Amino acid sequence: MEVSTMKVIRMDYAATGAFSKTVTDYLCQSEKLLPFFNRFPTLDAFEEQIKEKKFSKEQRQALHQALQQQYTSISGIHSKVQQNIDLLQQPNTYTVTTGHQLNIFTGPLYFIYKIITAINTCKQLQQRYPDYNFVPVYWMATEDHDFAEINHFNLFGKGYKWETTQKGAVGRFSTEGLDKLLEELPETYPVFDEAYRNSKTLADATRAITHALFGEYGLVSIDGDDAQLKAALTPVVEKELTEQLSNKLVEEANAQLENTGYKPQVYSREINLFYLKDSLRERIVQEDGKYKVLNTDLSYTLEEMLQEANQHPERFSPNVILRPLYEELVLPNLAYIGGGAEVAYWFQLKKLFEACNVAFPILMLRNSALYITRGNASRMHKLGLKPEETFQSYLDLKKHLSSQIHEEEINLEAQRKAVAAAFAEVEELAQTIDPTLVRAVAAEEQKANNALQMLEKKISKARDAKHEQTFKQLENLKEKLFPNGSLQERHDNLLTYQTNNPDFIPALVEAFDPLEFKFTILEEE
Repeated sequence: MEVSTMKVIRMDYAATGAFSKTVTDYLCQSEKLLPFFNRFPTLDAFEEQIKEKKFSKEQRQALHQALQQQYTSISGIHSKVQQNIDLLQQPNTYTVTTGHQLNIFTGPLYFIYKIITAINTCKQLQQRYPDYNFVPVYWMATEDHDFAEINHFNLFGKGYKWETTQKGAVGRFSTEGLDKLLEELPETYPVFDEAYRNSKTLADATRAITHALFGEYGLVSIDGDDAQLKAALTPVVEKELTEQLSNKLVEEANAQLENTGYKPQVYSREINLFYLKDSLRERIVQEDGKYKVLNTDLSYTLEEMLQEANQHPERFSPNVILRPLYEELVLPNLAYIGGGAEVAYWFQLKKLFEACNVAFPILMLRNSALYITRGNASRMHKLGLKPEETFQSYLDLKKHLSSQIHEEEINLEAQRKAVAAAFAEVEELAQTIDPTLVRAVAAEEQKANNALQMLEKKISKARDAKHEQTFKQLENLKEKLFPNGSLQERHDNLLTYQTNNPDFIPALVEAFDPLEFKFTILEEE
């Protein structure tokens, strides 16, 4: 199927009813949110962001070396990816970053949408600012340890799950066991088959997948679980251990957000760090003058902990509060692209960035989309619905359809009158010829009336059944477009659509406008 056969419709995020007030207020540039971000994402705003972002030659060299090392897991790097990795050494090269967990088989569709938003943002920036280079980056959340969030995906309405007893940072997990999952799938998917069978770790496999899917667009995937990169975090770790700076500043921001009428998205800890080693990732807590690693026997004095931070920075893992700061310390980054919840938690962090003298990136909401296949488009049009109307609840749509198909009550009264008139004539004729036949005529008239009454009921029932079929079609369409009552992008997997439309990703690249901030509906024609 050609990309050109897609019909693209855009609608306001608020009109979908699927996004929080925090997000819709941000897109409206509400004054109440102004203290919590730096610059609103417009093409013009990037000029000032470029001026503000400081990133030294040494930082660029460290980043380049780390990426070169990480990409040794890829055999045959795409020329555009290698070019972008090399461009990061240049003082006029900047990144646009998105991040996500290492969901198996890419997880829900919004993983794909995030990356395409980053790619398209770089394209627009390149056109607007030709004297600079812009590199799309996917930050792999390799240090995350919430395996239950990434170990499953849905394909063609069926759930698949990876079972393993491994613990700790998921990026370090062996891919063992994923081969069994591959064999359960309805067909072979070469990109995933090759990545999961030939990669040692989940981090390597995810890099292979994003490279196969987005290498032609120059996407660079980065793993923060890297000793060389972690060295940049050491000063932050020291401040975290001695001052608990991030918690104080985030708590201040949280209070300010709540006073303005917004709920903080994530919770801060006294120490926003994990201890990371082998298959262990546990919180660091301060108790009885010691620094302890929860659920272990590990215990350190402040001096020992600081020494550990300097000698082994890779053993310190930032949580959700400090990870954004870490990203901005190791990348020449201008903008961060996230979903609604991510954008909301970045609002809690501006004070922390200011205190650490790090430029706060432009916050961008990723593109969101509803993809309507040709089959679902046909069902939708048969029901007389427009794509934008499908966001309404099933009950509201049912009322809408009921009013459209409303007909007068089926009533055969006119036919009954005609039958009565006909039998009256027959009765008159019988009376003149043989009055004894009048009773027979009356009996036949009653039979005819009974038959009409029965037919009236049957026709009414058939019409109701026809309407029930319409409502069932509506119910099925709603479930296809909004699985489990949520946005399709939060449930369905890439393969559900790419299997039948190999041009699915190019179609999204063609359709997404990252700076328009409209919800995108793509309809196959």
